[in-house]
Amino acid sequence: MHSNTWDTWDAWDTWDTVARLARRFNAHDDERGLDPVQQWTLQVLKIAEETGEASQAVIGVRGTNPRKGDSHTWQDVHAEVADVIITGLVALARMRPDDAAPYLRRQLAAKAAKFLPPPSPAQVSPLA
Repeated sequence: MHSNTWDTWDAWDTWDTVARLARRFNAHDDERGLDPVQQWTLQVLKIAEETGEASQAVIGVRGTNPRKGDSHTWQDVHAEVADVIITGLVALARMRPDDAAPYLRRQLAAKAAKFLPPPSPAQVSPLA
């Protein structure tokens, strides 16, 4: 049994929650008559929107917009970056509902291999 709030986040699996969000947004867009490609397109645009909000927050922290001044905090930036990540995870889950998590794992490994030395045997998890 879980509480009706998200205060007990550790009780929720991240990818399970992402998949539930993806299904919720798919159902909403299905009701609006959008086909999968239209849904994916709008979800990717949503990533761009969230990225813009993160950028706006950084500008607000730095106070570089003379009209707005110091309008944000680094905590605001952190929250906006989290929104970008969540929106990206949901987009991937909407486009790849059957394998989003392993696909991301493979993509992360490929990208990391370009920048990081291979892990030592002691660093490799037997569960990976």
